[in-house]
This record gives sequence, C-alpha cells and structure tokens, in this order.
Amino acid sequence: MLDGRLSLTTPEGVSLQLTPAGPFLRAVAWLLDFLLWAAACLLMRLAMPSGKLGEGIFMLLLFVSYWGYPIISEVYFSGRTLGKRAVGLEVVRSDGLPVGWRESTLRNLMLVADFLPVMYATGLVCMMFDLRFRRLGDIVAGTQVIYYEKAAPRPTPLLAHPLPLPFPLSPDQQRTLVDLFEREAKLPFDRMAELGSIAEALTGARGAESVERMRSYVAGLTQ
Repeated sequence: MLDGRLSLTTPEGVSLQLTPAGPFLRAVAWLLDFLLWAAACLLMRLAMPSGKLGEGIFMLLLFVSYWGYPIISEVYFSGRTLGKRAVGLEVVRSDGLPVGWRESTLRNLMLVADFLPVMYATGLVCMMFDLRFRRLGDIVAGTQVIYYEKAAPRPTPLLAHPLPLPFPLSPDQQRTLVDLFEREAKLPFDRMAELGSIAEALTGARGAESVERMRSYVAGLTQ
C-alpha cells in the first residue's frame, strides 16, 4: 500500500494500481442492493398465486434471488452488482484479476458470518483492522473490493510547432514529458513555470519560455 493505493503485478507482468474501498461506500452499495432485492421480492409476491403452492414458489425464488443475484452479478458483470455500480465499486481477486464462481460464492456465503452478532459488526471490525479494508468473506475468498477507474479521455494534440529533442532521452524521460502536458490543465501556471525552470538543462531556457519549448518537444514526440 502506498498513498492509499495497492500496487499489484498480474501473472502477465502487467502492473495494476488499485484503490481499496472503505466501509462507508460498501455499506451504501449493500443497502441499495438490498432495497432493489426487497422491491423485486414484493413484485414477485404480488405475482404469485394464492395458496400453499404460491407460497412455496415464492420462498424458493426468495432463496435463489438472495444468494444468486450478487454471485451472478459479480461473475458476469465485471464484479459489480447494481449497488456497487451506482457508487463506483467492483469486486476483484486479491491479485487484481476478475472474480470467478468460487471466489464470489465464498465471499457472499460468508456474509452470514460478517453480519454477526448484529448489523454487520464482524465485517466492520475486520475492515477496520485490515490494511485493504477486507471483511471476513473477502479474506476467506481471496477477494478485494476496489474503486473502478473510468478510462481517461485521450488528450488533445498539443498546439505547438514540433521540435526535435536537443539530445536523446530515455523512454521513461520521454513518458515523463508527455505525462506533464497531459496533466497541465490541473497544474497552476506558477507551478508549470517552476517545472520549466527545473528543466533548464533540457531547454536552455527558464520559466514560461522553457515550458513552451518543452511543449514543442512533446509535440514532436507525439506526432
């Protein structure tokens, strides 16, 4: 964990930066899912025929929907129930990969233990003492609830005259330059000018003039 983010490497060697979700939004997601399930149960009850047959079918649907809804949602819909989707959460395996039937079934069956002795007390205590905010079901199943990252929009091309670099830069250095101008809109002008002065060895200039020269270098790199 670094700055609240979890750094993982997949078996394919891909680096992932995940942000574990805390108890509050997870509780909101659970409440939304519960209210949706309760509304669906009410509609099913109204649609059932009267008598013992209708009651039997209703109880069966009650059981299947309560346990099946979260498992099917997590396996087939990118780890997100409707409640989790509404608040921007998803369930993944502890290694960052998508959950499967085994993981989802285990974590949802363990909800019973997390709910004991009352009002989700065991799950809340586990999350408070775990660095990844995992409840007991997550620990047993090897899962993790995270905030899912929305794809960032592609940056617009820089409006600058392309210039060749004055000397070769490593791929990491080139990426740093490109990243700087992708984040330029979030940085104050004075901070950009300060960074321009720091890059004097590259640009041969200081302040805003150095920034504009770096902009031209990046325009040449991204052509």
